[in-house]
Amino acid sequence: MIDQPFLSSKSILPTERLIFALDVPSPTIARQLVETLGDAVSFYKIGLELFMAGGYFELIEWLRARDKKVFVDLKFFDVPETVRSAVRQLKSYGATFTTVHGNDAILRAAVDAARESGDELGILAVTALTSLDQADLDDLGFACNPKALVLSRARRALEIGCRGVISSGLEAAELRAHLGDRLLIITPGIRPVLNRPADDQKRTMDVEDAFLNGADYIVVGRPIRQAPDPQAAAAAIQQRIARLFTG
Repeated sequence: MIDQPFLSSKSILPTERLIFALDVPSPTIARQLVETLGDAVSFYKIGLELFMAGGYFELIEWLRARDKKVFVDLKFFDVPETVRSAVRQLKSYGATFTTVHGNDAILRAAVDAARESGDELGILAVTALTSLDQADLDDLGFACNPKALVLSRARRALEIGCRGVISSGLEAAELRAHLGDRLLIITPGIRPVLNRPADDQKRTMDVEDAFLNGADYIVVGRPIRQAPDPQAAAAAIQQRIARLFTG
């Protein structure tokens, strides 16, 4: 194992540290892609696009029946009691994680609901979307830089009892330095090549850098989905992860 201060030591199978963002327009396409990826991916994130396509919860059940882990990325954001009820409804589907956005009361309601029957569903607090940069934060009225905002939100999420946070790899090392190994860090916006295409993800990072900065999981979407051979692209990332964690 590489000797790096922020490389995750948590008991997570290396093959599960890659979460594939299943951002496609229909459950049919999603199922076809899952079958194409086969054993190269065992953890899937499903978000708003598939939610709006219909058949979202049936897709979760289909994935779970194939021993795939599921990350429900719907970023619940509403009054606390509504978020509490939504998390209660989700718990029966066997998802591993779900995202919650909002203030302390919203996060606390989600955590309380998840804990009602064993805390099997991990609540992940959204810190700052990886599509936002400093100019965007200025426009939104945040009088701080992304690192300060992410650290503030992560510290509160930890105190409330969230399982982890969603954070760009650019801020992951800062979180580890201040908060240690007490929470999970899930890092989206991974671009596994040096010449990254222009897209809507502004605060991106490569595979190895994200893990060496403290990420426990990485979320990869387009670099796998748009590859000529998605299965080979996913397998190549898995090989890079295995080299980091198993030598």
